[in-house]
Amino acid sequence: MVTAMHLTPTDLLLVVDVQNDFCPGGALAVPDGDAVIPVIHRIAPLFSHVILTQDWHPEGHTSFASSYVTRKAFEQVELSYGLQTLWPDHCIQGTPGAEFHPALHLPQAELILRKGFRPHVDSYSAFFENDHATPTGLDGYLRERGFHRVFLAGLAYDYCVHYSALDARRAGFETFVLRDACRAIDFAGSVARIQTDFAKAGIIELNTNQLSAATP
Repeated sequence: MVTAMHLTPTDLLLVVDVQNDFCPGGALAVPDGDAVIPVIHRIAPLFSHVILTQDWHPEGHTSFASSYVTRKAFEQVELSYGLQTLWPDHCIQGTPGAEFHPALHLPQAELILRKGFRPHVDSYSAFFENDHATPTGLDGYLRERGFHRVFLAGLAYDYCVHYSALDARRAGFETFVLRDACRAIDFAGSVARIQTDFAKAGIIELNTNQLSAATP
């Protein structure tokens, strides 16, 4: 069991989708979603490198329930790449809902990676679209920059954080999920399933009080 984690200059904090539509009052609000912001602010200075992800859908995206005459939000449909949960319209490009929460202040972030912009495939993971074949380019970027370990925070723990963590691990990065810097939808018992997935994949869950700063 990990009791403390000393950070290094090649560690990365990946802050996932802290956007208005995923916070209270948003179109697809994660319960208590904005509570991750002060936690992220507290730990961000411990990291030498920070990247943000941003859900960035076009209108009429294939993952929106409104794109189907007879479907409702949270139903599932079979698409070319498998089962897809249908969501309320959210994080539409250029709208206030797609903007980062106004309280989030991470000017040191080195990259904003936008995902979900292809009209016919959703993208939970920061590394691959939901077809598990189309890359976002993040894997190559991290390798070119010489990063070795990825620490994830943000929204939602059981969707975009979950899939991003699994793909980071599959790509060969040591992967850590900062549990108290995430919040979950917990749809149909999803949190328990995700914790099992993480354990099987070798992904380590930590609380942020277990982190200590990188040495320059």
